[in-house]
Amino acid sequence: MSARFEELDFSPTPIGEVSLRRRFDLQTQQEVFEVKLGDDFLMSSMFNVAEIELSRRGLARLDGKALDVVVGGLGLGYTAVAALEDPRVRELVVVELLEPVIRWHRQGLVPASSDLTGDARTRLVQGDFFSMSREDGYDPEQPGRVFDAVLLDIDHSPAHLLDDGSEGFYGPTGTAELARHLRPGGVYGLWSNDPPDPAYTGILEDVFVDVEAHVVTFPNPLQDRDATATVYVATKP
Repeated sequence: MSARFEELDFSPTPIGEVSLRRRFDLQTQQEVFEVKLGDDFLMSSMFNVAEIELSRRGLARLDGKALDVVVGGLGLGYTAVAALEDPRVRELVVVELLEPVIRWHRQGLVPASSDLTGDARTRLVQGDFFSMSREDGYDPEQPGRVFDAVLLDIDHSPAHLLDDGSEGFYGPTGTAELARHLRPGGVYGLWSNDPPDPAYTGILEDVFVDVEAHVVTFPNPLQDRDATATVYVATKP
């Protein structure tokens, strides 16, 4: 058994101090990795079902054998690794604002690191996903490049933002700007910690087709009950 608690890294960033922690949970008898931004818990390895479903549900909509995919937000890597499990993925570009998070993976500090950084299809890009969405896209080496899928897991939800940098992204203009970076028939997927939001679904329907808000249920052993998250999936006409 590892130490009950260990802080693996603590670093300043432009949006606050980010930390990576590892602890042994006595209730579940498992090692848990957690990320905090200041006092705010961002993610935990204990709860990754919806992050994985984001990739699976998004990519399931796509035809073709050579898919180019963007994941916005690296975190503990579960969405990105789930995308790589689809053999049709030709290249995965992961955009992450915070340099320490990229460094954790390159140093192998989190469980998913080797699956991610050891796969030649993966490219980790440090950048502001939301600024890139407004401008030349998600691949600095190929401005204006379009992708088959953009899978986003950064903010808590369209209504609960992590930072002011994403303000406006979830509105009509930001949604239309995002769609520019998708091929026709391409898919946009979004993880949200909130229940389905009819207002946001309506914004998506003005730009995309076949818009769905899937409620993903998963166990929460800390509270001895089920928890839910939402995965939005939409297709570019």
